[in-house]
Amino acid sequence: MPGLVPFEDIAHLFAEFQHTAFRLETRRGYATDRAGARFQAFMRGVEPDPQPEHPWNVNVREKVEQGARFSRVRIIDEPPTDGQRFLMAAAAANEAAGEDIRVLARSEAVRLELPDYDLWLFDSRTLVRLHIDEQDVTTGVEVIDDPAEVLAACRARDRAWPLAAPTAEAWAQVRSSV
Repeated sequence: MPGLVPFEDIAHLFAEFQHTAFRLETRRGYATDRAGARFQAFMRGVEPDPQPEHPWNVNVREKVEQGARFSRVRIIDEPPTDGQRFLMAAAAANEAAGEDIRVLARSEAVRLELPDYDLWLFDSRTLVRLHIDEQDVTTGVEVIDDPAEVLAACRARDRAWPLAAPTAEAWAQVRSSV
């Protein structure tokens, strides 16, 4: 696919953005999560450990201290898949670092006509579309700076954000219904 680069090629964007980094997560699960020890432990009933010194959390803390904002909306099914439940359980660590993570029901995402692919939006200027295969493996990313596509992603973010619930609230509801 033209313009597809490895995820590692855009890693610098997470340290270089100035104001906002927004993620839309649309998948029912991710292969990297399922392959990890934390996910396997979660499936045995062990809550994910916080990992405050994980490089991701360190970067989030540093950027937030500089006045930047990390946020994401995760689309979840009703009921959530194991992968979505894991992400809700693990969100507390990211939130402790400074991320604002919310969830939105898939039916609401469809009603809002949100994109059906994962993306990152940096400073409302640079759109990164993640390409993920049927096994939930990220095969590459596409960096898009076309104003029309960036604007469409900004509008999707702005439709989703006010209707998405804080992850802690959603996770508490999911846990109480089990």
